[in-house]
Amino acid sequence: MTNVRRAAVAGTWYPGTAPALAAAVDRHLASATREIGGDLVALVAPHAGLMYSGPVAAHAYQLLRDRRFDVVVLVGPSHYVAFNGVALYPGSGFETPFGVARIDDECAAELMKATPIVREHAAAHAREHSLEMQLPFVQRLAPGATIVPLVMGYQTEETARALGDALADVLYRRDALVIASTDLSHYHDALTAAALDRVVADCVSRFDPDGLQRALVAQPEHACGGGPTVAVMRAARLLGARDSVVLQYADSGDVSGDKSAVVGYLAAAMGTFS
Repeated sequence: MTNVRRAAVAGTWYPGTAPALAAAVDRHLASATREIGGDLVALVAPHAGLMYSGPVAAHAYQLLRDRRFDVVVLVGPSHYVAFNGVALYPGSGFETPFGVARIDDECAAELMKATPIVREHAAAHAREHSLEMQLPFVQRLAPGATIVPLVMGYQTEETARALGDALADVLYRRDALVIASTDLSHYHDALTAAALDRVVADCVSRFDPDGLQRALVAQPEHACGGGPTVAVMRAARLLGARDSVVLQYADSGDVSGDKSAVVGYLAAAMGTFS
């Protein structure tokens, strides 16, 4: 494969060898046992270091057991590069200790045709962890799936809406899963964080992307990946999902023991569930 995006945080944010990473991912998955039947369309999962957000992310990813997807679209925020629109990585794959997750060139090309906001932008991906932190779970549970890695720059309402519409247009004829990567509020005490994060959780539970967009305009600190979450919720609705379920909420203090300045984490799923 040519032009593979090398792992930026392996060995720091998550284990740097395949055996150690498999053990860590499997340990988190073992504690997440809730089963939901029906058609799964989208997930929301956090992207902090695996020891902190992995226990929450596992509640979303364990739903991939006994389900098959051909392509997984990952949508996360840009933490390091400022730009308009949505950045697609212009290469053949993303590397982790599990190997290379291959990019779906056909799906990526169709997405760029569907909307001018999606453009190739390698620099936006070079250091970005929001998508990389999803890959250990994706590769462990859907090893045969291709990926489409998307990083959102300025999280405007127009960008979120256009991306959601384009994803629905391109993915409706595919066996696809769409994943929003987001953490919630940052560095408040746990009680303040829980109040801020409840606003996001309530919008997700109501399957209300427009309500979440309004909340983010009023208070952007609710979620670093708020725009990606709005886009994914919108796409999921257009792809036929009827239900949205919050699976787990926690904060970094549940691991560190420090409740004075925490980061909130949410796991959720959207689809048509029995």
